[in-house]
Amino acid sequence: MDGVFNALVVLMNFVVIPATAYGAQLALGALGVTLIFAVLRFSNFAHGDTMALGTAVAILTAWGLQAAGVSIQPLPTALVGLPVGIAVTAAVLLATDRGVYRFYRRQKANPIILVIVSMGVMFIMNGIVRFLIGAGEQRFDDGARFIIDVRGFRQMTGLAEGLALRTTQAITVAVAVLLVAALFWFLNRTRTGKSMRAFADNEDLALLSGINPERVVAVAWLLCAILATTAGVLYGLDKSFRPITYFQLLLPIFAAAIVGGFGNPVGAIAGGFVVAFSEVALTYAFRRVAGYLLPESLMPDGLMQLLSTDYKFAVSFVILIVVLLFKPTGLFKGAGT
Repeated sequence: MDGVFNALVVLMNFVVIPATAYGAQLALGALGVTLIFAVLRFSNFAHGDTMALGTAVAILTAWGLQAAGVSIQPLPTALVGLPVGIAVTAAVLLATDRGVYRFYRRQKANPIILVIVSMGVMFIMNGIVRFLIGAGEQRFDDGARFIIDVRGFRQMTGLAEGLALRTTQAITVAVAVLLVAALFWFLNRTRTGKSMRAFADNEDLALLSGINPERVVAVAWLLCAILATTAGVLYGLDKSFRPITYFQLLLPIFAAAIVGGFGNPVGAIAGGFVVAFSEVALTYAFRRVAGYLLPESLMPDGLMQLLSTDYKFAVSFVILIVVLLFKPTGLFKGAGT
């Protein structure tokens, strides 16, 4: 029986816990993408670099606080810098909308034009982030490393395998749950949130009802700043920060949004976890798990790994293609479908 429990611990360590944290990060990122699509009707390709910008500001703020001797141990200092990152990102997004997107919106430009414009914004944001913090890898988690460590778990249970739960993983899930709950409360219970939903469902009817479109757009960008910066900081704490990584995250984030149904918030959350568990499970070597469940005579020679970790993002690409071919509306019907 110990073999089964050891196998479960290995799965928790290397599949379930990492995929849950990663899924929460993708869900927040996909929520930002799907919110902008639902309200403004275009795919925002600058979202990954928006996450990077907010994270970079939060990191710089955390470094400044650390230099001043400010700490919130055992939590990472970057959580204090998170509101600053959100505020700066929101200001940049609102300025970008006023200076760039509004012109095309008033011209009733085709959505593909806005997509191309967002790609230009993406390159500019990427350059700003590299100028602010550099192109190299940054690790900024200065909090307590583990909530549950391997040695303590082994001593407590007597198992050969030890469970490890990192503080950043627990923070990711907790913050994501609170933020998603607050977002859905806002969208369903407040007057502004209901106005946004009405605008997303039927823009013409919403305008006839007296809803101010510019106010709705501004609130959408504010929510996007909150979601993008939070997702970026949580991802950086859990792994590390590097500007190019956030550009690469665009693929799994868009895959999550499309799998769930582009423009559907519930679908974005579901899609985030589908993509995360698929990426982690398909690139994990299950030989260690099989070692506890199978007799030695039945053990295969290989690692029991379907794909190398180098192909993690390829999993997102395949999921994206399959969904677009066989169920383009996603798991949940999205806006405009």
